[in-house]
Amino acid sequence: MQTKRRNEINKNRGYERAKKHPISFNGPAPDFFEGALLGNGGLGIVVTTRPDAVMLHFGHNNVWDIRLAEEHRDELMTFQEVYDRFAALPADLSRLTDHPWYKPYCELAGQNYSKSYPKPMPCGSLLLRYDRRKAELIGHTVDIANGRCTIDFLMDGKPVVFELFVEAEHDRLWMNVCDAATGALVALFDEVKLIPDPETPPEFPQAAVVTREITGIQSFTQILPFVENPSAPYITQPKDKAFRLAVSASGLSAMKEHPLLNQTPAANRSPLGIHEHGFLACAELWEGRYNEIDDEALPPDLSSFNQAKEESTAIWQDYWSRSSVVLEDEFLEQIWYHNLYFYNCAVKVGVTCPGLFANWSYRTIGADWHGDYHMNYNTQQPFWLAFSSNHLDKHLPYVDMVDHVLPVSRAWARDYYGLSGAYFPHSAYPVEMSMMPYPVPHWGWEICETPWTVQSLWWHYLYSMDETFLRDRAFQPMKEAVLFIVDYMKRPEAQGEHWGDDHYHIFPTVVPELYEISPGFAKNKDCLIDLTLTRFLLNAFTQACGVLERIESEKELLENVKEILSHFPSYPTAESRNGPVFVSVEGEDPDVVYNVPIPITTVFPGEDHGLHSPEEEYQTAVNSYLNHRNEGGNELVFYHLAGARLGVLDLERFKRQIQYCLLPNGTCTDRVLMSGGRYDDTDNFDFMSRMGIWFENFALPAVINECLLQSYNGNLRFFPNWPNGQKAEFHTLRAVGAFLVSAAFSNGETEWIEIESEAGTSLSFYIPWAEGALCTVSSGKEYVLSGSIGRISTTPGETITIVKRYDD
Repeated sequence: MQTKRRNEINKNRGYERAKKHPISFNGPAPDFFEGALLGNGGLGIVVTTRPDAVMLHFGHNNVWDIRLAEEHRDELMTFQEVYDRFAALPADLSRLTDHPWYKPYCELAGQNYSKSYPKPMPCGSLLLRYDRRKAELIGHTVDIANGRCTIDFLMDGKPVVFELFVEAEHDRLWMNVCDAATGALVALFDEVKLIPDPETPPEFPQAAVVTREITGIQSFTQILPFVENPSAPYITQPKDKAFRLAVSASGLSAMKEHPLLNQTPAANRSPLGIHEHGFLACAELWEGRYNEIDDEALPPDLSSFNQAKEESTAIWQDYWSRSSVVLEDEFLEQIWYHNLYFYNCAVKVGVTCPGLFANWSYRTIGADWHGDYHMNYNTQQPFWLAFSSNHLDKHLPYVDMVDHVLPVSRAWARDYYGLSGAYFPHSAYPVEMSMMPYPVPHWGWEICETPWTVQSLWWHYLYSMDETFLRDRAFQPMKEAVLFIVDYMKRPEAQGEHWGDDHYHIFPTVVPELYEISPGFAKNKDCLIDLTLTRFLLNAFTQACGVLERIESEKELLENVKEILSHFPSYPTAESRNGPVFVSVEGEDPDVVYNVPIPITTVFPGEDHGLHSPEEEYQTAVNSYLNHRNEGGNELVFYHLAGARLGVLDLERFKRQIQYCLLPNGTCTDRVLMSGGRYDDTDNFDFMSRMGIWFENFALPAVINECLLQSYNGNLRFFPNWPNGQKAEFHTLRAVGAFLVSAAFSNGETEWIEIESEAGTSLSFYIPWAEGALCTVSSGKEYVLSGSIGRISTTPGETITIVKRYDD
């Protein structure tokens, strides 16, 4: 009965906690990065406000400028040809770019990527103009619990509210204006105006806004050509894509003559609505193949407003029911809920995996680095949140992305390297590709990106224990990565007597964002992140073969894996002011300024070190964390998650860095922290802030989760990085072994623990009390456990309650 009552209490706990953390802005918010963010995982909308209008910017994860340059295919050298050229160069060169063949070759190899496309394609804007003589905008608020934005106005001295929300199941934005006191609809706006994006490539067929005379519905359809250089006039192709945006509105107030309004083309104005009905509107986006877009499609009848609102609220309630936290630290609780809100707005099953800036774009915002997939942390990081926060479905778009890039990855392993398996790319696009988008040797030789790309497929299995997923979605990409790694490490250049040891080396390779190719390959062997992620992958593949009973069918490959693991290089270390530390490559200065936090990658994502480690290894990992110097931009989640794993994260300092990166819309941008690496003292430390909404930083709740619960090594650990003087409580965080875990912390110790076993796996946990633990199973069994680790066998669906053992 106690468990049943607790489940009833917790049912809407996340929803109610989320309501405590609205995102508000006082006054007009005309800037893109001040505007409110709405979305349903596909459609994304930025709500900006001006003293004379509300301007809504539309984007969508599925909508891209799909043009692709794939030139110079026959001019690219193979890996072996490039390697042989490097090997023949003098080792005393100061830089390889000093050699006359290298720079032109890099320019040739990078020419395709230097084009501005592919990139996310903004889907236009909707302007809603009001008369400043009658109405004044006060500010806006986003209720993250239900995804609704409200904009407050004073109209003729009385408060009115403009309400907007994105329908959860359809790419529709619903809007109305109500009297704040009575709820009656109000006619606030004078004009509704659709505007195609001003940065639409001029070579595209230019969309024209059409207004229906009787209904006043406005719409435009934008063709997205498949061909790289569209002709004029353009003849559509079967692979062309398109999107269509339409808006239906009623209840516009009578427009007064005004010089600025007179400059607006009549075709872009909707006719006057009926004043008594008040303002009610719906904008809808359709996207897909051009030949499948219905040019006559219209938004639904406006009478569906309330139904759409109720259905969307129910879906948001379900989202928040998956997990929740109650933290005495209000700021950390706010960060947890805000970023889970943004996460739900940005990613959804069945929709294209978001790129760097997700589904919010306008003009050139969201187009830097093509807004694409970068496989040296950017693409992976947001999905770290999916596992512990109990949103496994949010990981599936990433899995789809892996499937999407697998064919070109296989081809690159075969044609460029002459090896089996798949070499996953440094950069990729969600468009049809037939060759590696960025085949430049220095960043294109980051070996870590291959095991890193498939790592979370194994995590998905560990957190779900779903053998069907492992068999159908994870195993083959993992195997392809293992095949490549085994072949690569067994090449003659990577092992043998000339190395002076019996190891299989990862050579050559490139440290992410550091060194490129060094003369004489001085810094291009056995990079720390390559080693830790390769070890992770080889061990995961071995376990996967056991789970799927493929030991015999994969015997030859497993023997190679075993041989490599038994002759594996050591992690590179150096002596620092803090003692021994891990460094990215052998011989590195431990005080080097990094971009990606490589020295802590054995902790995370490598999961080789942590609180479970032997004292000497643990101390080296802690030293590495404390000694690390990072120039900023790539560490807000990454670095601090490792600190939580080690139990040494300074939460107050973490909060201050979040504050440094916070934008007015509640998201965290990437900001520079220090010069001395790639950045000079005269550089703008804020240069990345206006590139777009950084999807990767939505993973911030994963850091907080690791402070509350850890399970990466198969043993649950409770509140490993939470201050003794603060209360904390969490509900149904997901743990390795497919456990849904709830617990509370107060007065410096764990108060209670409740664990639901989804898959019936064996439960193992660090006992948080010296007195031992009393475990009560929903089946009626009781266990008294003592020592450091407790173990209980479970069955699917049962719940285990754990409290401190007290002597009778």
